[in-house]
Amino acid sequence: MSKALVVLSGGQDSTTCLYWALRQYDKVVAVTFDYGQRHAIEIEAAREIAEHAGIEWELVRIPPLGGDSPLTELDREVRQYESADALPGGIEDTFVPGRNIIFFALAANRAASLGCETIVTGLSQEDFGGYPDCR
Repeated sequence: MSKALVVLSGGQDSTTCLYWALRQYDKVVAVTFDYGQRHAIEIEAAREIAEHAGIEWELVRIPPLGGDSPLTELDREVRQYESADALPGGIEDTFVPGRNIIFFALAANRAASLGCETIVTGLSQEDFGGYPDCR
């Protein structure tokens, strides 16, 4: 039996990946990370999406990630830019250094523990502007 673990943020990319995985694998489980992010509503969305899909879902709480980002520093304002070219230094303020590699390491641990041979995640290369860990 094939089994996959989906890193489910609650956003559209990871939700699309979840439903793709449901068509590809016999069993699918999901994990969501709470790292002190501003948009905690995504955690609730992930839970509801997993429930709707009828899969096992786990919330993994990790210490708040730093990086001087308004995504995790709630007293900082989230700025908006016209394009990736307008980003100061080419990096989006909401970039959290090492976030995705931390997620991959934790997902690999959970996947091994749950007997999953595949990890599915919704990183999008189109997010490359300002988010170097999406390439």
